[in-house]
Amino acid sequence: MDIVIAAEKPSIAGILSEHLNYRVRPQEICVHANPDETGSFLINWRLNHYVLSPDGHVALRAIRQ
Repeated sequence: MDIVIAAEKPSIAGILSEHLNYRVRPQEICVHANPDETGSFLINWRLNHYVLSPDGHVALRAIRQ
């Protein structure tokens, strides 16, 4: 289990790469604090949006309409 303490783009890109089984470079992502959950991050990569939880799990984010 990976614990994410700070929003370091290289670390977050590495975790996303493992989740997708595809190399994601740090300069390809935008990372923001998640206002819905303390300690989690929102990741925008290409046309997809992901949530990185504090325990290191990545999930595709459902876009609310």
